[in-house]
Amino acid sequence: MTARRADPRHRRRHRPAGGLSRRLPGRAALGAGGTLAAVPTLLIVHHTPSPATAEMFDAVLRGATDPEITGVDVVRRAALAATASDLLAADGVILGTPANIGYMSGALKHFFDQVYYPVLDGTRGLPYGAFVHGNLGTEGAVRAVESIADGLGWRRVAATVQVAGSPGMPDLRACWELGATVAASLMS
Repeated sequence: MTARRADPRHRRRHRPAGGLSRRLPGRAALGAGGTLAAVPTLLIVHHTPSPATAEMFDAVLRGATDPEITGVDVVRRAALAATASDLLAADGVILGTPANIGYMSGALKHFFDQVYYPVLDGTRGLPYGAFVHGNLGTEGAVRAVESIADGLGWRRVAATVQVAGSPGMPDLRACWELGATVAASLMS
């Protein structure tokens, strides 16, 4: 395969009529009247190398999977393992990263670098939220994540949770609410 044919931008220009669908075959559940209905998927893409970011991730996950949130499938992917296919199959996304030297983690940046062009047309309007942890400031990392999400045409449905230092109970509660809010936005 030539380098030009391997370039995702080249493949997109030659997409069959109708373009690349954002919904890939996924789970289905019985809807009203016994008919099959697609189950919306929330994708959580995270890079959680420190105990603080892992604690925040756990709180986001607890919120997204709260028993009162029904009919939403929650999928977790480490940023270095998440793919464009994961994102195209999602109906919403939560992004989690530490703030490293005033920027998002290299792992989350790598995720964005890998998926940006393949999902650019197929994820416009995607609901999203984010959480960021830093030992000092988080502003640069938040600005970077929101800038890329804006470039993709995503729609933020919850305030970004920013925590500097060890997350306290109010911070973890905000993370829980982030997960619950984004997941609930997908309920039909």
